[in-house]
Amino acid sequence: MTSQMSVDQTVSYTADEMMTVSAARALRDGMTCFVGIGLPSSAANLARATHAPSLVLIYESGTIGAKPGQLPLSIGDGMLAETADAVVSVPEIFNYWLQPGRIDVGFLGAAQIDKFGNINTTVIGGDYRSPKVRLPGAGGAPEIAASCREVIVVVRQSHRSFVERVDFVTSVGYGSGPGDRERLGLTGTGPKKIITDLGVLEPDPETLEFTLTGLYPGVSASAAKERTGWDLAIAAEPEIIAAPGPAELDALRRFQGTLARSHQ
Repeated sequence: MTSQMSVDQTVSYTADEMMTVSAARALRDGMTCFVGIGLPSSAANLARATHAPSLVLIYESGTIGAKPGQLPLSIGDGMLAETADAVVSVPEIFNYWLQPGRIDVGFLGAAQIDKFGNINTTVIGGDYRSPKVRLPGAGGAPEIAASCREVIVVVRQSHRSFVERVDFVTSVGYGSGPGDRERLGLTGTGPKKIITDLGVLEPDPETLEFTLTGLYPGVSASAAKERTGWDLAIAAEPEIIAAPGPAELDALRRFQGTLARSHQ
């Protein structure tokens, strides 16, 4: 992908970079953000390094206000504790901060997601005892999905990940539609955005089915529809989301570069 900056200047970027930048922009300065590892962590740290310096990053391991200089390898990466404002116990993170609704936004990934924002990170195919693929599992994601004031999911879009019905509900989005979160006693408002490598989906105000509301430059609605395992609803006029700017790309690539060097 390229973004036209002027008559003779272009900035090149990948689909993953576009997705990460788009996810970072969804975070506002001063928010508290419960961060998952992987793409959510990249986006949250990019937001803190650019437009949201007061973003408070919270990781499941108990770090509050972590300010890593490079992307952490896991929630237990020592640099999270070294740079945090506070380190508390895991039970305190969940019982005091998360479950009472004190965290603004949860940033999650997914192996599968369906049209109501339900997430699967547990098993693919077969049944729970004998699946085709056993995934890493739930971790803190079910509690994040249940109790954060809102949730943003970051996931690459394909028939494999965007399915009509998830094989296993690890983390509840909107269940089977309106009223399910209330019936289950979930206190958070649920997923507000699914950010992919093609664009952005948001829940319909009435049906809560996720609808394509934004597209990246050069991506068509038909392309997004072709990579979705259900009959994807499309807004009448999807927003064309601005391409990454030089500052956003520079900051993201610095993070990615330090991560790559840490593996050497």
